Amino acid sequence: MDNLIRFETVSDYNVFNNAETLHPMVSVIDMAKANPRHAYNMYFGFYTVFLKEVNCGDLRYGKNTYDYQEGTLVFIAPGQVVRVENTGETYQPKGYALVFHPDLIRGTSLGGSIQDYTFFSYHSNEALHISERERKIVLDCFTKIAYELEHAIDKHSRTLIVSNVEMLLNYCIRFYDRQFITRDEVHKGVLERFEHLLNNYFQTNRPQSLGLPSVAWCANELNFSASYFGDLVKKETGRTAQEYIQAKVIDMAKERIFDQSKSISEIAYELGFKYPQHFTRLFKQKTGIAPTEYRALN
Repeated sequence: MDNLIRFETVSDYNVFNNAETLHPMVSVIDMAKANPRHAYNMYFGFYTVFLKEVNCGDLRYGKNTYDYQEGTLVFIAPGQVVRVENTGETYQPKGYALVFHPDLIRGTSLGGSIQDYTFFSYHSNEALHISERERKIVLDCFTKIAYELEHAIDKHSRTLIVSNVEMLLNYCIRFYDRQFITRDEVHKGVLERFEHLLNNYFQTNRPQSLGLPSVAWCANELNFSASYFGDLVKKETGRTAQEYIQAKVIDMAKERIFDQSKSISEIAYELGFKYPQHFTRLFKQKTGIAPTEYRALN
């Protein structure tokens, strides 16, 4: 990849941004102290939380640009490559970044639950837009972490730093819950589109050739990341996206079971199951009875 800059360690990223390394595993960076930049690709070997404060430079992940404006937060997980773009020759970044290496949280409660913070897997049009009050909370968390970094490292340092990182991420879960509600216009019709997508899928021959639709496939068709889409469906319905798909499969199966000319195995293959016994197991799990019993009862 052209112009790829790899940041394997926190120290690498500190050097790039003219920031002092106070701790090898974590840093809070004032982006205004960094040198003016141009377009390039960045590989991150650690977790990164960006707080952008002015309109300068656009972040891209995958094929799309982040919905990333003044007063937004973007989360990047280790192993991701992000592109920075801007319309001019160079630009001056402004804002703050919290970066922490996976080794910092290994063996802690945060290390055990980091996968629950699904926003690290979000991408285009899925940045967190925060209010002025929320921004102050984020900056307060950054300040507390920075304070611990400036304090001489002792036996309490790691516990306090990790606790403040975890508090920040928990606040971000709350802010995202609020955003799912306040940005209703952006998400308007997602469930209707999801339902329409599934109906169309099962009315074609695609299940026989492609199998059951996955959450990732549905999310991609609806222009969401799998994580954001899954969280959105969960907030709207109380069910996971996978449970929603399974419910649709069972509804389709119930209709087709009435067709006595087809065996249960044929119906299973039509719906995209590779093995009929997997269909039977799911049907019984969701309805309490086997497909053959359901046919006999009805």
